[in-house]
Amino acid sequence: MSFTLTPIGHVRGGRADAIDDDWGASRATIALDPDKFTPDAFAGLADFSHAEVIFLFDKVPDNKIETGARHPRNRADWPLVGIFAQRGKNRPNRLGLTTCRIVAVDGLTVEVEGLDAIDGTPVLDIKPVMVEFLPRGDVRQPDWSHELMQGYWEKS
Repeated sequence: MSFTLTPIGHVRGGRADAIDDDWGASRATIALDPDKFTPDAFAGLADFSHAEVIFLFDKVPDNKIETGARHPRNRADWPLVGIFAQRGKNRPNRLGLTTCRIVAVDGLTVEVEGLDAIDGTPVLDIKPVMVEFLPRGDVRQPDWSHELMQGYWEKS
């Protein structure tokens, strides 16, 4: 079975290159496709502080897709973990997901902060963050992942 997804819009601005760290202050605009949407698609979104943005890592070539285990960021001092135990861009379906702060909504655009997608990235969906959809109970993760994320949102 296969599915065809069509982007709802694209990332405009922000970074041109997919660098591993310092994404926290990155600001970009998501522009909806004006042939498919009108500004009412964003009605009410400005009432939320954050949105989850689902996007496509469209610059990852087929030969770089991972389906098994690897060392995150190719660091041998971190454990060999499966692709579904990490958030790398070389995923089988190339899907990215980031929770971003909504800065402004204007017409067919939403300006966000902390989106770790580059200029031109196809956006597949945007969902408002609601407390009731956040994890229930304690969240746990291994020590290596804390180390990996140390400089991801802020300068290390």
